[in-house]
Amino acid sequence: MKSEKISDAVVRRLPVYLRFLNELSLREVATVSSQELGQKLDLNPAQIRKDLAYFGDFGRKGIGYDVSYLIEKIRQILNLDQQINVALVGAGNLGQALSNYNTYLKDNMKIVAVFDASEKKVGQKINSLTVQPIEDLGATVKKLGIRIGIITVPDFEAQRVADQLIDAGIEAILNFAPTILKVPAEIRLHAADFTTDLLSLAYYLGDGKEAVTNES
Repeated sequence: MKSEKISDAVVRRLPVYLRFLNELSLREVATVSSQELGQKLDLNPAQIRKDLAYFGDFGRKGIGYDVSYLIEKIRQILNLDQQINVALVGAGNLGQALSNYNTYLKDNMKIVAVFDASEKKVGQKINSLTVQPIEDLGATVKKLGIRIGIITVPDFEAQRVADQLIDAGIEAILNFAPTILKVPAEIRLHAADFTTDLLSLAYYLGDGKEAVTNES
């Protein structure tokens, strides 16, 4: 892997490549070119080659990429060759939907614990998981080796929950609450803000406005 810093945009494209490669594998496609990947994913083939070259020389000139080999390598790059346990805080409608999605995940990343501050929700079952009280967060994170936390609580509770996750030893957070969180520099924070994404779509309605190109 090159020593230069890998941009967040490159890292975010890797799961897109992996998903499509998995589809090719299911169809028993053995090799794929960057041109074919670019056409299917609506990306510049040169960008795809550049992205993958950050991590190694995976292609063969005139042949392309071995699908199975590239799947294996991207999974290693994304740390998906190991079990990554995830905790979810907030057992409302969104939290339950995400927990139910566990069933369909094929990679080694699983929600293994769900927490809520409401006594009414504690003890409820979501698939195979029992909603735990927030007071159990620290002990459960340590017991199960949980490394990622998902926040699906109201915005006014999100920062407190983030602080609790960090105190428990969480290394990264995916925040669905519509608010900006403050976390230490060593904690990786990604925000999934449905409201912002939906409102930004309104910009492109009518008036002949065109989408700007994605940054690389």
